[in-house]
Amino acid sequence: MTPAGMKRCAAEAIGTAFLLAAVVGSGIMAAQLSGGNAALALLCNTLPTGAILVVMILAFGPISGAHFNPAVSIAFALRGELEWSAAGAHIVCQLAGAVMGVWAAHLMFELPLWQVSQHVRSGAGQWLAEVIATFGLLLTIFGCLWRSPAAVPYAVGLYIVAAYWFTASTSFANPAVTIARALTGSYAGIAPGGVAGFIAAQLAGMLAAVGLAGWMWPKA
Repeated sequence: MTPAGMKRCAAEAIGTAFLLAAVVGSGIMAAQLSGGNAALALLCNTLPTGAILVVMILAFGPISGAHFNPAVSIAFALRGELEWSAAGAHIVCQLAGAVMGVWAAHLMFELPLWQVSQHVRSGAGQWLAEVIATFGLLLTIFGCLWRSPAAVPYAVGLYIVAAYWFTASTSFANPAVTIARALTGSYAGIAPGGVAGFIAAQLAGMLAAVGLAGWMWPKA
């Protein structure tokens, strides 16, 4: 791998790790401080997630594109804007970074490193929510890149904040996030039995977004 390729992979791993540390860590903190108020806990989980996305995209966007999401990397490869070999490397690093982020959150809160979630998230409504969440995320990215690339970090962060609340699944919209969140027994977890359904829905949403974006915002 070239030095530039190594730098891109490091950016994807670190950015994804911080994303998962924020998702899981803020979930743990929210559960501890919300006093059983589910709406408050969700709000406390939502805001750090949106905020960290803005920061990490601003920091690592110039290096790797700041995908932090296998669905995003695959979408760019399908559009011919990322080589498949680079997309594969991104995905490996995203998955590794996601797991490291979950483990970092566990260690910071002095919880067992290795956990398996018991939080059942499944069913037609949840799967449809993931299709819609991922579809909207990809449209947000492609639409902003078309005319206002500098707006992407803020648009993505704001979209995820909104999607936490308007989707039944709280908008995972990311296969790496989904897999890693199966490895935490905390507030943000998903039981392993629900992972495959979520990822299938996310990929379906991604494919729909790539198709629509190709018509609405064609490449120059």
